[in-house]
Amino acid sequence: MAAVPRWADENVLVGFDTADDAGVYKLTAELALVQTVDFFTPIVDDPYTYGAIAAANSLSDVYAMGGRPVSSLSILAYPAQGEVSDLEAILKGGAEKMREAGCSILGGHSIADEEIKFGYAVTGTIHPERIKANAAARAGDALVFTKRLGTGVISTALKRGLASEAHVEESIRSMLTLNRRACEEMLRYDVHGCTDVTGFGLIGHAREMALASGVTLEIAVDEIRFLPGAVGYARQGAIPGGLKNNREFASCVVETVRPIPQEIEDLLYDPQTSGGLLITLPEADAAKLVAALEGAYQIGRAVPRQPKAIRLI
Repeated sequence: MAAVPRWADENVLVGFDTADDAGVYKLTAELALVQTVDFFTPIVDDPYTYGAIAAANSLSDVYAMGGRPVSSLSILAYPAQGEVSDLEAILKGGAEKMREAGCSILGGHSIADEEIKFGYAVTGTIHPERIKANAAARAGDALVFTKRLGTGVISTALKRGLASEAHVEESIRSMLTLNRRACEEMLRYDVHGCTDVTGFGLIGHAREMALASGVTLEIAVDEIRFLPGAVGYARQGAIPGGLKNNREFASCVVETVRPIPQEIEDLLYDPQTSGGLLITLPEADAAKLVAALEGAYQIGRAVPRQPKAIRLI
């Protein structure tokens, strides 16, 4: 990335310097654009569900910034001789989820590729002074998380024929749930920082937030909630390749202050699809947010910077 040309623009309010969820570009004193793009290969068998999950995942970055998604462009790679009915189902699933979000699809681009890939570039709007960046966590903040972990492990268990139908359905339900409600609720409180937990896993995204904010995030491992079946599948070795990559990338900034079962530690690095929002805000507001938002729970706090950016306690 160091070789990529860069230049100053006073209207770029959030770029890629802090590995934030989306970029923000100021148009006027009261209006800025939030822009992001995301796409991936199928993680479920049903093409309609795959399309819907891809849309929910693409929208998530805008919600993580505190923005409102307004328009999108689809990105598609599909085999030239692939089933047209499956392609139609993928696009329909994505379109239905975009309609649920109130986000218009303006068009898109496709190429012929033997490996299917699908997602969206999404544009949202936000007030320039109300951005919820990953670089704004403060020492003393509570950490609130809005979904359970384990989608990557469950997807891997499905591919290996280990996952039960009930566990897969619960994982799909989580991935199909938009972060819109979580965004709307958090904006009622004095939120300082936010990021969504997706491909880098909880530890990877927490690392980005801690380093960008100049704090250490203390994560209370016993408070973290997992999707049904996830712990068992991790114990059986259903470990996605992305989990291993995340551990190699982020474990150097992690301090573990007590023994943690291997399967639990694995899940902290598990790459999530359409995962929850990790939010930092004052303790009093955190309790109110948890009470107001179903599925949300506290997992720790931000403290003054320690030798390591993440402490597992």
